Amino acid sequence: MKTNNELIAIVDELRALPHETEWAEFKSSNDTPEEIGEYISALSNSAGLHGKDAGYLVFGIEDHTHSVKGTSFKPKQTRIGNEELENWLSYHLNPRIDFRIWECTYDGLSVVAIQIDPAHHIPVKFHGEAYIRIGSYKKKLKDFPEKERKIWITSKKEDWSAGICSDAALDDLDAAAIARAREKFKQKHPKFAAECSAWNDAVFLNKAKITIRGKITRTAIILLGKDESEHFISPSVAKISWILKNDKNIEQDYEHFGPPFLIHIDSVFNKIRNLKYRYLLDNTLFPTEITKYEPYVIREALNNCIAHQDYELNGRITVVEFPDEILFTNLGSFIPGTVANVIEQDSPQEYYRNPFLANAMVNLNLIDTQGGGIKRMFSLQIDRFFPLPDYDLDDTSKVKVHITGKVLDENYTRLLMKHANLDIKTVILLDKIQKRERISNKDAMGLKKQKLIEGRFPSVYVSDRIAATTESKADYIKNRPFDDAHFKKMVVDYIRKFGSASRSEIDQLLMDKLSNVLTELQKKHKIRNLLHAMSAKDNLLINESAGRKSVWKIRI
Repeated sequence: MKTNNELIAIVDELRALPHETEWAEFKSSNDTPEEIGEYISALSNSAGLHGKDAGYLVFGIEDHTHSVKGTSFKPKQTRIGNEELENWLSYHLNPRIDFRIWECTYDGLSVVAIQIDPAHHIPVKFHGEAYIRIGSYKKKLKDFPEKERKIWITSKKEDWSAGICSDAALDDLDAAAIARAREKFKQKHPKFAAECSAWNDAVFLNKAKITIRGKITRTAIILLGKDESEHFISPSVAKISWILKNDKNIEQDYEHFGPPFLIHIDSVFNKIRNLKYRYLLDNTLFPTEITKYEPYVIREALNNCIAHQDYELNGRITVVEFPDEILFTNLGSFIPGTVANVIEQDSPQEYYRNPFLANAMVNLNLIDTQGGGIKRMFSLQIDRFFPLPDYDLDDTSKVKVHITGKVLDENYTRLLMKHANLDIKTVILLDKIQKRERISNKDAMGLKKQKLIEGRFPSVYVSDRIAATTESKADYIKNRPFDDAHFKKMVVDYIRKFGSASRSEIDQLLMDKLSNVLTELQKKHKIRNLLHAMSAKDNLLINESAGRKSVWKIRI
C-alpha cells in the first residue's frame, strides 16, 4: 500500500504529461460506471499499443490545464445494485485485466486514480466492445483496424510458437511426421535434397528451423509431436475439430485431431465429403464434372488456420462441413486487416502472429509468406466459376472463412472474366453483389461508372450489359425496377375493376412485381410511399373506412 505522499508523486508525474497522452485520461467530474468501463478498455488498449506498463484514469484533475480541482467520487462506496463498482467493472471486462483504484488527498482536495494493466495479445473489451484513445478522445477500436492489429504485436513479449518445451525430447516427436517433414522440406528446397537425406533427425529439425539448437519448440510439438505430447504446450491447445452438419445446422458427425498437425492436415482433408459436382457450360448438352472443392483451397484455408491461430487463447481450430459449404475458424484477429490488403500487396506481410511457426511451415512447403496462397484461392474459385472465399472478420477475436462448393450462377463469373476483362478487385465487388452483400457507396459508384451495375444504392444489381454478357437476362428483368407510373397504373386498373382495394390486396398485387433486389420490408415501404403519392400528390386515390378496415378508392 502506497503512502499519500507516494501517490501525490505519481499524480505529479501524470500531471506533467502532454495533454493528448493516449494512455492517461484526466477527469474533473465523475463519470457513470459504464463510461468508466469504456475508459478502462480504451486506456488498457492504448497502454498496450504504446508499450506502457499501465494506463491511468484520474478523477479530480482538469483535463486541459492538469490543475487539481478535487472530486466527490468515492469508488469504494459506489455500488451498482448490490455489487461493488470494482467487482462490477471486472465482471464486464474481457479478458479480465487487473486494475487498482487508489485515493489520495492533494492540497486538501480528493483525487482518485485507476491504474490499469495494458492489453496483452488481444484487445480488452467492455460490454463486448473494445475502445481506444485517439488523441484526447475515446473511440471504438473497430473503427481503427490498423491500431487493433498492432495491439498484440507491440504488447507481445515474445513469439509464443518459438518457446522451448524444456521437458520435451526428440522421442516425443512422431517418427512418421518427421519423415513426412523431410519430404516436404526437399520439395521446398530441392538444392538440399541430397544433403537432407544424410542429416540425422536432430540436424534436420535444426536446419528446417523447427527446433532451436536441438531443443524442442512449441512449433515442433504442434507440427510433429506425438498425440500424447500435447500436454507440453498446456494450457494452450493444439486441436482441429472437424464437424459435419446438415442443411438444418444439426450436427451429424465429428472428430478431433491433435498433433502431429503435419499428418492430420491430410486426416481432416480426407474427412471432407468432396463429392462430384456437375453443371452445364456454353449451353451444351454435356455437363462439366469437377469436385465440389478444389483440394488446394481446402488445404490452404486449413494451413492458414494452423499458422495464424492464437494458441494462447486456449481454443481449437474448427472445420465445419455443411452440404455445400465449409467454414474454417481460427482464434485471433486477421493481421492484414482486410483481404484486399493481402491481394493487393506485392511484398511479404509485415507482421505474423507466430513467426517461428509460420517460417517452419514455409520451410515445409505448407504456406506462402507473401499472401500468394490467398490470392491463389481466389483465382482457383474464379477458374471454377464458383463464389469467391468469404472472410468474416466482424468478430475481431477470430477469423472465419467460408468456402462454397456449388455454382450460384453458371455463367456469371466465367463470362464476366472472359469477355469483360475485369480485374480481380472488380470481380470481388461483383461477387459480393451476386451474394446480396453490401458494398460501399464509393465502390458502387465506381461500378456504375463502368456500367456494370444499376439501381439506387444500396439496392444495386447487375446491369443489363453484364446480364447480356452472362446470359442472365431473366434475372436482370426480376431485379430491374419499373417506373412508378407502371405500378400506379396497375393499382388504378385493379380498383376500377373491383371498386376498391385494401392495403393487403394492393400488397398482394404488387409485392412479387417489385424488384427482387428489395427486401420484403423495403417493398412494403415502397408500396406505402406509392399510395401516399397517388393520394396526396397525384390526387388519384382516396382512403376511406369500410367497417373495421380502410380501403382505397378512385377519387371522384
